[in-house]
Amino acid sequence: MSLLTIDRLTVEHPGGTRAVDDVTLRVDAGRALVLLGESGSGKTTLARAVLGLPGRGTTVRGSVRLGGTELLGLPERDLTRIRGRRIGYVPQDPSATLDPLRRIGAQLAEVLRVHGLAATRRAARTAAMPLLAAAGLPEPERAAHAYPHELSGGLRQRAAIALAIACGPELLIADEPTTALDTLVRARILDLFTTLRTERGLALLLVTHDLSAAARIGDTVAVLDGGRLTAVGLAKELLIPDRGPGNGESELLGAGAHRKGRAAPGPGTEPGATARTGSEPPAATAPPFPGPLVSPEGKAAR
Repeated sequence: MSLLTIDRLTVEHPGGTRAVDDVTLRVDAGRALVLLGESGSGKTTLARAVLGLPGRGTTVRGSVRLGGTELLGLPERDLTRIRGRRIGYVPQDPSATLDPLRRIGAQLAEVLRVHGLAATRRAARTAAMPLLAAAGLPEPERAAHAYPHELSGGLRQRAAIALAIACGPELLIADEPTTALDTLVRARILDLFTTLRTERGLALLLVTHDLSAAARIGDTVAVLDGGRLTAVGLAKELLIPDRGPGNGESELLGAGAHRKGRAAPGPGTEPGATARTGSEPPAATAPPFPGPLVSPEGKAAR
């Protein structure tokens, strides 16, 4: 049975704008699904619907099941328990989950205590160190005592990943998590996601507009355009390397795709990413999204 099952999902914003139109997808434990599309294609709206955060006034129809749990229609209290405990979330901007006024270790410890995974403050602080190491921070103890602004962009994103995996989620959702990072750091973050899903058996739902990121993650790619699913298949079947002189970007195959595209240039572009068989790189050594840091009682955690 699939870990995440999205069945005929339709999301309409106020005014009748249909951002996601009758989409059906599956993700198994230990596998990755890359939602690929341009800005406005509906990929982030779909991911937020899975999180139970579609937006005020939005109408959601269809089915979203995590294991045997139907997520659509669940009370917010129940969704709050699922976000963080069963679903981890990594945003594009780590400041969306990192409190700028608190040390990284204290934030991790609080997530563990809020979700009942550490009985005391000391136990929570002790458990935070392996999480930071698992997220690839080279000096976990130093990072634990740092404020977010004292870390580089790449280390802040790794700290956000540590928050996302703190409770051992079954599903990790990452929404454009490498857009603001340079090429080398970007590649390492993508490799970290591969390590987390292969070693921990979690499912990964990656939202991106970047073809080379999709190729590096590999596995299954779903192409969205105007809210509609236009292609679904293995990365090695939908993506091919551009063999032009000096160009290592990936392209969408014409067959089954709505249109041919290229990886966006700039900081998010990684030369040399391809989608050949076996192209998924070995990840660096590594080990749950508190979502909005909200306690089961519904109070904002501070």
